[in-house]
Amino acid sequence: MSCTSDPVQNMEKATGLIEKAAGGGARIILLQELFNSLYFCQQVDESNFDLAEEIPGPSTEILGNLARKLQVVIVASLFEYRAPGLYHNTAAVLDADGSYLGKYRKMHIPEDPGFHEKYYFTPGDLGYKVFNTRYAKIGVLICWDQWYPEAARITATMGADLLVYPTAIGGLSHESEEEMRDFVDAWEVIQRSHAIANGVFVASVNRTGTEGNIRFWGDSFVAGPFGKVLARAGSGDEILYCDIDPGTIDKQRRTWPYLRDRRIESYGPILQRFNTSDK
Repeated sequence: MSCTSDPVQNMEKATGLIEKAAGGGARIILLQELFNSLYFCQQVDESNFDLAEEIPGPSTEILGNLARKLQVVIVASLFEYRAPGLYHNTAAVLDADGSYLGKYRKMHIPEDPGFHEKYYFTPGDLGYKVFNTRYAKIGVLICWDQWYPEAARITATMGADLLVYPTAIGGLSHESEEEMRDFVDAWEVIQRSHAIANGVFVASVNRTGTEGNIRFWGDSFVAGPFGKVLARAGSGDEILYCDIDPGTIDKQRRTWPYLRDRRIESYGPILQRFNTSDK
């Protein structure tokens, strides 16, 4: 969905869409990255820290009550206030009984033109997380995490049926349509590869609308365990529905047994930043 500068208005819009999605049969409902504010990381501005809140806190209380009412699971990305001077980009998970299951703090923090996240967010320190919800085991990762196969692999091997990526990604105003399409294609391919390599479902939920110098491209999608796109949204506000069956994961992994054939004893070099000798 697109957002405004008013967090109250954004929350009202999100809860309205959650109600509508649940009415349409949704049982696991995923919100985009930082859904209740503009994507404030385009600027370095100390006042934006005022948007942060504790987790659990006001937003998780609203969403928890809604989850209990609708009997749905909600994954919500929020700007977390942890302590004075310490903030995180965090996703909270509310189960279908309204209970707060916990949170995941974004591990990989980008710093690019228009995406000044290192100014605002401390890298996550809770490790990778899988939440055993009523309807599926959900591994939560956030935006920039989606470019890292290590994060997907670890989360999948922790038992996730579904990897979810709340996202805020788009094209800068000086980029051509062709350039943006190339970025969209790469963004989709890397996440579909996580589905294939790990034999899991992957759902990526992106922002829409133009904010400042960024046009968020939407294109939210769900991929199955062999990488096939099962559902895809457009570039505007939209509820995207998709049926997934975690029971198909075992069959896919029997056909392509990547987890069986991993040579974990040979992967030590992955712990190095780069594997050449600097002398």
